[in-house]
Amino acid sequence: MSNASIQPAKITRVLPESIASELGFEPGDAIFSINGARPRDLIDYRFLCADEYLELEVIDVVGKTHYVELEKDYDADLGLEFATALFDGLIQCNNRCPFCFIDQQPPGKRESLYLKDDDYRLSFLYGSYLTLTNLTESEWQRIEKMRLSPLYVSVHATESDIRTRLLKNPRAGQILDHLKWFQERRLQIHAQVVVCPGINDGIHLERTLKDLTSFHTGDIPAVASVAVVPVGLTRFRPSEDELIPVSQDKAREVIAQVQTIQQKFQQQFGSNVVWLADEWFLIAREDLPPESHYENYPQIGNGVGSIRLFIKQFQEIANQMLPDKVETSRSFTWVVGNAVEHAFQPLVKRLNQVTGLSVELISLNSEYWGQEITVTGLLTGQDLIKGLSGQEVRSPILLPSLMLKHDETKFLDDFTVAEVSKQLNIVIVPISGVEELIQKCIA
Repeated sequence: MSNASIQPAKITRVLPESIASELGFEPGDAIFSINGARPRDLIDYRFLCADEYLELEVIDVVGKTHYVELEKDYDADLGLEFATALFDGLIQCNNRCPFCFIDQQPPGKRESLYLKDDDYRLSFLYGSYLTLTNLTESEWQRIEKMRLSPLYVSVHATESDIRTRLLKNPRAGQILDHLKWFQERRLQIHAQVVVCPGINDGIHLERTLKDLTSFHTGDIPAVASVAVVPVGLTRFRPSEDELIPVSQDKAREVIAQVQTIQQKFQQQFGSNVVWLADEWFLIAREDLPPESHYENYPQIGNGVGSIRLFIKQFQEIANQMLPDKVETSRSFTWVVGNAVEHAFQPLVKRLNQVTGLSVELISLNSEYWGQEITVTGLLTGQDLIKGLSGQEVRSPILLPSLMLKHDETKFLDDFTVAEVSKQLNIVIVPISGVEELIQKCIA
């Protein structure tokens, strides 16, 4: 990677009472080099800043260069946040997976929505999934040298021809060799398998899970966990693709198949190793497994156990925070995707046990994406407008913030909360997490 492609690391926030704050750093400043080295990304920045003695080359907001020398405790954080974790640009995907969500969006949106990342650095930093098909030899060496583990890998199938068919990339067939590479270096991955009915399900899914768990051995298993996820399809997907949606019957079939395999893995490894995403149970209209099933939630970021954990947290916080009554009567509408309607009914019942508090749960599907069963995070502004218009809706609406883009008040269809609120003529209150939900209800 040449230095010419590396941009100065632009600072967006200086944490109060931090080392950087004491030194006078301000948002808009940018770090050009650390001890003479130019950081490619947040990984380099953290590695270089671990030293006790630092010389920083900094470019201020007007373009003037400053040199800052400092001495600190080893590994002490400077207290800076940056506009991006990647200072040399995104490593983009070179696959053409038919189920890629990027390709299942409508045309005409802003350009950034169509960027396909397949960047191992984002996988290491944030748990995003990559395929390992676009890594150069130098990037493999960097992963080994810096011990960038665990990474999160979209496997989908271990049979060479099927994975190549799914990713539409001849390099995809090397997945077993890649897993051996991690095993030999005592590095780890968390794997995911997106099940596409008629392609990598049935005997192929069983083969994939057995192949993956063959790497779940030793004190540092190369494959730490596996998530099995149903393919998600929208009405915007390319018309020529070969995919079909997961039906209720297919969901029940996969649940039964994987649960049988889990029993074998429990006997062999003392762990499930493989987990089903919550969506399988929602599509199948079956109850979620008990909380004990999820062990330490190794695939929580992939929707494995997230609903069960939310319910558990709700019960714990409700027992601590919910009063017997509220002094002033209060009413709310809590909007969620229809996938969780059944699972959340006990939560609404518990809220309504508080005298003076009335909460109505309204569950919607997404006509925008063309989905009959919709998880909450995929509801759009248009879905809310269409689903709630003409209804007598209690105000305000409690809106899970996972419907909104990160750090924004926009839905996935670029409608803003303010626009939806104006069209529905109702107050909308975004909420993040269980505690804020309960606080809004009783405060």
